[in-house]
Amino acid sequence: MKRTLAIAACVASLSVGTSAQDAKWTTLVDGKSMGDFGRVGVANWRVEDGAIVADKREGKDTAFLTTHQTWKNFQIVAEFWTDEKANSGIFIRCSKPGVVNSKDCYEVNIYDERPDPSYGTGAIVNVAKVIPMPKAAGKWNTYDITAVDDHFVVILNGQKTVDVTDKRLLNAGFVGLQYGSGVVKFRKVQIRSL
Repeated sequence: MKRTLAIAACVASLSVGTSAQDAKWTTLVDGKSMGDFGRVGVANWRVEDGAIVADKREGKDTAFLTTHQTWKNFQIVAEFWTDEKANSGIFIRCSKPGVVNSKDCYEVNIYDERPDPSYGTGAIVNVAKVIPMPKAAGKWNTYDITAVDDHFVVILNGQKTVDVTDKRLLNAGFVGLQYGSGVVKFRKVQIRSL
């Protein structure tokens, strides 16, 4: 109960509009450059109209931009846009370098047309369902993702979609931005340790 109250107080005190100049925040995507990412898989990631964009990949494998730094307890604020066909997401606490999947990471999904919509946009795949699934396609959206030890909170456009505990991945890990299909854009992504 104490941990739940502590994370609720932490989330309540955090401002989505916090500036990139705030020393506690690390900007991963600023919309002006490709940033300092590793790559897993091949997509045509590029900077376009103030965002990092991808709309094609090579081969069958999903592609990712991955951070070099790892985080355990953190808050991510991310602005994204997708079309209706997009399969994307933000992967957190990825435990194995070069491996990005929902087994070795937590996948905060962006996938309006997922065959099983209970783990679509707003959900954490195989951990926390969201019913009914919100739709994100065709507009700019904001994810606010908080992870503190085994407690995860996901807020999409101001609405809480996930508030769950899970003990599967408790160590620090890297963050991955996914391109699977459709058109995917990330305009601003910031993270800070908690």
